[in-house]
Amino acid sequence: MKKPRESEQLQLLSRRNLELETMVEMGKVLTSTLDIQEVLNTIMDKVRQLVRAKIWSLLLVDEASGELVFEIVVSPVAERLRGVRLQPGQGVAGWVAHSGEALIIPDVAKDERFFRQLDEGATFETRSIVCMPVKIKNRVLGVIELVNPFEEGGFETGDLQILESLADFAAIAVENARNYERIQQLVITDDLTGLYNARHMHQLIDYEIERALRYGSSVSLVFIDLDHFKRVNDSHGHLVGSRLLSQVGRFLNDNLRKVDLAARYGGDEFVLILPETAKAGALILCNHLRDELRNHPFTAADDSLIRVTASFGVASLPEDAQDKSELLRLADRLMYEVKESSRDAVRGA
Repeated sequence: MKKPRESEQLQLLSRRNLELETMVEMGKVLTSTLDIQEVLNTIMDKVRQLVRAKIWSLLLVDEASGELVFEIVVSPVAERLRGVRLQPGQGVAGWVAHSGEALIIPDVAKDERFFRQLDEGATFETRSIVCMPVKIKNRVLGVIELVNPFEEGGFETGDLQILESLADFAAIAVENARNYERIQQLVITDDLTGLYNARHMHQLIDYEIERALRYGSSVSLVFIDLDHFKRVNDSHGHLVGSRLLSQVGRFLNDNLRKVDLAARYGGDEFVLILPETAKAGALILCNHLRDELRNHPFTAADDSLIRVTASFGVASLPEDAQDKSELLRLADRLMYEVKESSRDAVRGA
């Protein structure tokens, strides 16, 4: 029979071996994929193996809003938490993200930082929390949070040490994936307007047409040309013209549905791809867009207002065309018919 001291040493050695194996596996995952979801799922699976808790989750900072978003949740109430957002500084996780410091709370009932509404919404009772920031170069990217240990006595300092190592891997994974996404985004977007570029537009059209033909749905294509754009360049200069194109790009992003796709075709021409939208719906959308565009307060560098109108050509598949080239040609021709007649109008096939 092994002595108690010897048994403890063997348990400690076994745990250290498991931790070392985990770190080696994490290194392999980081060098084998840039799929952020795959890497994060692997990291959280290792958290589950090394630190026994009833709920473990990974929250990432939304770079635009600063909010914390539950990206991965493993618990009986996972579906109620996934996608939930915390305001900057809100709750224990928000405090850790704001301060950049790890935190163990043995009893949340005694800590004013605890955000009780999450428990109420998820019908779950939180007793104890350990929280570790995921950060790189002192910039917090997210938080790993564990709730309610299986063992009695709460989380321990040793749990923080394990989480710190895993959080370092998570930070590298998130940063690498986001950098990769930024590079990919640069390849497919127009740097002036922030919309898709013409090359990627053709790939999007191919995809949406294939989908429409496969499932028997519709897709509409819209060509837009800004009216008298040359006058803006002649009156205000090319810098103001570029500024206006950038504003139009933002306008389109703000006024289209989430499913719609917008691209800068070249110069002052834009293309909209409207998935699962027949011509009647496309015409309603374009007429609304035309009215909003006419009344939108576009400005020059001196904040003087520039009135913008546009000519719209609309064609739909399968109503008006049976393939991509026919759809493009028809929408483009209709737009030019508006340009050569009234301008500031929408014309469908």
